[in-house]
Amino acid sequence: MSWDHAEIRDLIARALAEDVGAGDATTNACVPAEQQASGFFLSRQAMTVAGTPLLPLIYDQEELEILCEDGSVIDDETVFARVRGSARRLLTLERTALNFLQRASGIATNAARYVQAVEGTSAKILDTRKTIPGLRRLEKLAVAVGGATNHRFGLWDAVLIKNNHIDAAGGVAQALERCRDSGLPVEIEVRNVDELDEALAAGADHVMLDNFSPEQVADAVRRIDGRARVEVSGGITLETIRAYAEAGPDFISVGALTHSAPAADISFRIESA
Repeated sequence: MSWDHAEIRDLIARALAEDVGAGDATTNACVPAEQQASGFFLSRQAMTVAGTPLLPLIYDQEELEILCEDGSVIDDETVFARVRGSARRLLTLERTALNFLQRASGIATNAARYVQAVEGTSAKILDTRKTIPGLRRLEKLAVAVGGATNHRFGLWDAVLIKNNHIDAAGGVAQALERCRDSGLPVEIEVRNVDELDEALAAGADHVMLDNFSPEQVADAVRRIDGRARVEVSGGITLETIRAYAEAGPDFISVGALTHSAPAADISFRIESA
């Protein structure tokens, strides 16, 4: 997982093409072509910085200074990056750079809150595939900056047997048996204690407890008694996650890390060179 990945570069190119099109009409009318300027990125809230490795990919003709690296926790009104070059280019690239930084830093800040909420427990916070189509690599990178752990990237790198797979396969045992030779890590989601017992009897070593209450999770952890890794999932919020973590699971997967992360409040200010 790298910010300097072909998918990320393509994403930036498409974002710029979408925004700039045939040219920045306002900037080209207002600003002389030869004018130079400097600018800076300013936090407008306390946040975890993420996405700064994208700036050299966006500002590939400018002088760039990163003052706060990814993972830095900064207060509001903190300047965390500076850029100098053509005034026209600084203005034209502003919104694309802000869109990426606000999305990445928003996710990292959100993830860091969830990680902090379970501090002192054994539970690790996992992300999910609930990402904006086309932005998964960026969003999972931002999750990791915030201190949470990436779950599977897609459908190809791990087996996760969910409710519909169980129903389509004819049951828990049948689904597990058919996945044994996949050569991939295998996890199975269970909806109740009966399915949990079936999964354990069939040799499952990683179970996901779907929509269990914290009390039900604690009972299930005792029932499993170390025979399998335990993950919990399903509507877990920042307000409820501590209770789930204290119930003793190994992992808590949270779709809200990405699908409900608010954009970080960041401004770009331009100055005359």
